[in-house]
Amino acid sequence: MPTSPTRLVLAFILVLAAPLPTAFAEPLPPAIGESEPLAKPEKGDGGLYHQPWFVESFLDLKEDFEEAKAKGKRFAVIFEQRGCIYCTKMHNEVLAKAYINDYVRENFVVVQLNMWGSREVTDFDGKTMPEKKLAERWGVMFTPTVVFFKDDIDEIDAKWGQPLEVTRMSLGVGPGTFYDLFVWVRHKLYEKDRNFQRFHLQRYDERRKLSEANTNVTQ
Repeated sequence: MPTSPTRLVLAFILVLAAPLPTAFAEPLPPAIGESEPLAKPEKGDGGLYHQPWFVESFLDLKEDFEEAKAKGKRFAVIFEQRGCIYCTKMHNEVLAKAYINDYVRENFVVVQLNMWGSREVTDFDGKTMPEKKLAERWGVMFTPTVVFFKDDIDEIDAKWGQPLEVTRMSLGVGPGTFYDLFVWVRHKLYEKDRNFQRFHLQRYDERRKLSEANTNVTQ
């Protein structure tokens, strides 16, 4: 039966009213990926595990931030300490997964600091102090603590501290939470919804469905 003009008009209106496909925005990475080959961390003379792609710099944080920005990456600082079981877990169980390691390495510039260290670090306001004093200044009390910074700090009145940050991640978290928070920051999803948990629950549900589908296929 021929389609009436009224139906054609209605269909056209519905097309116009439909949301734009996600292709017009930067697509999110899959909720989960291949874990292998495992990415093994290195252990330095100071007893800290670290990733070979962690930034080795003069520890001028503003310069490191600008370098990350020039590369189109986000900037994060991670505090760790020797003997920290959660730090060990993060490197050997979470960042060891190939898809997580690849994503963080490709999208972030990460500077690793020792919570009790003595290396001189220059904060965003130009003040220089040992790592342990910077940890005190920033109120870092646990390890690991990952501090995520905004993508542009030039127009922020504050010269250092919390106003420059997006959020922090402290202590031991599982692969899903760890990965999701890096994705949430990288894609600036906090600008649409400051509640990370809502995004995390969506991703958790995606992983659950993928796992169930994979189980059904293999049975």
